[in-house]
Amino acid sequence: MSATQTSKSSQGSPSSVTFTPRLSHERGGANHGWLKTFHTFSFASYQNDGHDAFRSLRVLNEDRVAPLTGFGEHGHREFEIFSYVVNGELEHKDSMGNVEILKRGDIQLTSAGTGIRHSEKAHGAKEVHFLQIWTVPSVSHLPPKYFTRHFTDEEKTDKLLAVVAPIYATGVSDQRVTAGPTPVQSPVTLYASLLSPSATVKHTFGAPTTGSSKRYGYLHVIQTSGYNTGKATGATIQVNGKLKLVEGDATYIEASKGDVVEIVNVGNKTAELLFFDLD
Repeated sequence: MSATQTSKSSQGSPSSVTFTPRLSHERGGANHGWLKTFHTFSFASYQNDGHDAFRSLRVLNEDRVAPLTGFGEHGHREFEIFSYVVNGELEHKDSMGNVEILKRGDIQLTSAGTGIRHSEKAHGAKEVHFLQIWTVPSVSHLPPKYFTRHFTDEEKTDKLLAVVAPIYATGVSDQRVTAGPTPVQSPVTLYASLLSPSATVKHTFGAPTTGSSKRYGYLHVIQTSGYNTGKATGATIQVNGKLKLVEGDATYIEASKGDVVEIVNVGNKTAELLFFDLD
């Protein structure tokens, strides 16, 4: 991992929040023609011992799939697999009989459990840009399930909106389609935000629930300005008054109960963010 930075409060007193940046151009990935992809963690031919996983977060791929192409039918088991659609349309089909066209604002989550097969392809005449995320479930050998949720841009504007949360959390439903966060069998809450220039959002970490003395986070700035394999450009945020992140950049976060992460848009473009609160 890159050098770690320690945050300080606005009064200058030490804080227990530490940040380890994961810069966009340092991610793995490939351009296969039909697929342009970035890998935060080891995946396929990209293997990096320093970035295999983070807590229950195992895969975070930022994918762009060309029209009328995609991932053919393949199998999964014992992973929670969800897709966050940024632009375009994503066609999902699976062995449970689910067929769906997902658009911007949609999240689909497949709890693979004992095993499923599915395909994910670009639908229509435009490229689909989405984030493919896998987490490790807390309980194994569960029956496969499928969920979808929709969240508008307005709901995410200048706030951290919980779009995925543990199935046991307050306000989370196990219905296939309903309001509220998408249920996941992992100790992770995913927040999404569309942060306007000069706007600020804050997240306060709660108490650990898995026996650890620490809480963890992962903050990712989605690459909304277009595919870029070089150093990050575009929307820019500042975290806790010190760390700057640009589109495609991210940071690992280590914190304690009550610690605050403050995110400010210091650029001139709206920043689309994903913030993972990980136990």
